Amino acid sequence: MKTTILNGEPDADAPFDAYLRRFAERLRAHGDEVEMIDLRALDLKGCSGCWGCWVKTPGECVKKDDSALVCRAVVASDLVVFASPIIVGFTSALLKRATDQLIPIVHPYITIQGGEMHHRARYDHYPRIGLLLSPGADTDAEDLQITECMWSRTARNMKSRLVFTAVADRTAEEVADGLAAVA
Repeated sequence: MKTTILNGEPDADAPFDAYLRRFAERLRAHGDEVEMIDLRALDLKGCSGCWGCWVKTPGECVKKDDSALVCRAVVASDLVVFASPIIVGFTSALLKRATDQLIPIVHPYITIQGGEMHHRARYDHYPRIGLLLSPGADTDAEDLQITECMWSRTARNMKSRLVFTAVADRTAEEVADGLAAVA
């Protein structure tokens, strides 16, 4: 299985960054091909809602940044793990910015699915989605519930589904073993 981890930890010295490295190593031990993308190292300008990725350069952001690299990695994966600390009750701005720039992987055209409006798929294959969170000292159960709900909706909009949510209150190895059991 090809797994891409989008690391939304803004601080390279944070314990969560080391946790994600152990998580990736354990997935590799299970036989996964793992790519870790440290979003803080990329030039991601953010989505401005210009629709250029749909009209001017279909399937790719018109801004000259690293978002195309992220889009290609996501579409080429079987599983994408969105990984982030919880900051002020939600995932990092870094992860949010990268996710916003995934909009080129769907068409601008709208279809009705389950009574809701969603973009039409651009590709035949979309990865399953996982969420790995590192709670802060002020994170509560409601923060985690809201975050999981929002990312579940994001997965649906990406033509996918959220297949697991884990909190870094267990060891990285335990979380990776649990993921391997359901994958």
